[in-house]
Amino acid sequence: MPTLRTFIVEDNPVILTNLIATLEELSDVRVVGSVGSEREAVRELQQHGGEVDLVIVDVLLAPGSGLGVLRSAQDLKLPVRRVVLSNYATPEMRRRCLDLGAERVFDKSSEIEELIAYCDAAAAA
Repeated sequence: MPTLRTFIVEDNPVILTNLIATLEELSDVRVVGSVGSEREAVRELQQHGGEVDLVIVDVLLAPGSGLGVLRSAQDLKLPVRRVVLSNYATPEMRRRCLDLGAERVFDKSSEIEELIAYCDAAAAA
């Protein structure tokens, strides 16, 4: 199974560290970069968006918003899978993320196993 080159947009360093360790240990994921703000994420996607297979985005960022990251990736027409991992995975937020090009929205507190299964399926595709 090929390795899924993954870029993470998460502003909480503890969550980021744990997420990287979990994904790289339990799935065929290699995290190739991470940033904590909307501005940094948009800049990285503009420069290196074609070099990644998957972008995992948190909705609430300091500063900025994951919604802005999704919008920019959509505007740039990047050929990269985009998913959201957030504590705010309400039905309305899920709809907004999907409208902005996210393939899936996962709740940080209860859907990590589903994210891992998604990554495995994406790597196999």
